[in-house]
Amino acid sequence: MTRIGYHHGDLRRALLDAALELARAGGRDAVVLRDAARRADVSPNAVYRHFASRDELLAGVAQRVQEAMAARMHSFESPPPLIGSVARSRLRAVGLGYIAFALEEPGWFDAAFSELTAQPVAESSPPPPLALLMAALDGLVDAGELSVEARTGAEWPCWSTVHGFALLALRGPLRAHSPATVRAAAARAVDAVIDGLLL
Repeated sequence: MTRIGYHHGDLRRALLDAALELARAGGRDAVVLRDAARRADVSPNAVYRHFASRDELLAGVAQRVQEAMAARMHSFESPPPLIGSVARSRLRAVGLGYIAFALEEPGWFDAAFSELTAQPVAESSPPPPLALLMAALDGLVDAGELSVEARTGAEWPCWSTVHGFALLALRGPLRAHSPATVRAAAARAVDAVIDGLLL
């Protein structure tokens, strides 16, 4: 078992790192306060100085995972497209990057978007993956490809599509298919929702 350990004053970060390891291996159900304390090499009571409950620790894990997911979504962007606009290519990359992260990190994906960690979304501070999606949609408006009226609320069908696809690929009937088939289906789903927006 990996010991995270910590330097003086860094216990909160060490506990979060330990919880992230647990979540990566087993999703939200694997994040247990006592196990995080053991990995950080501290007593279970020490956890409560930084996290009042398991739910609070899971919320910290969710925030860190969502930041990592947004970075992955951003890095999925490709060079300027030969066909189609840069704005459309950016939105496509955001959607495919979301799905790719979910498939590569199923434990983290589960921990970041479980019923225990899902919080109501404030318009002023959306979670990082949603903020990136919203920025990509705003880019379509700026490019003159999406009207302001059509942009309103467009993040929800887009997010629903990629999130639902990820769940089908992780836990549903798409699990039985090859990675190449899943990637092709993901591209088709993302393209379909973008086509629908830009009609």
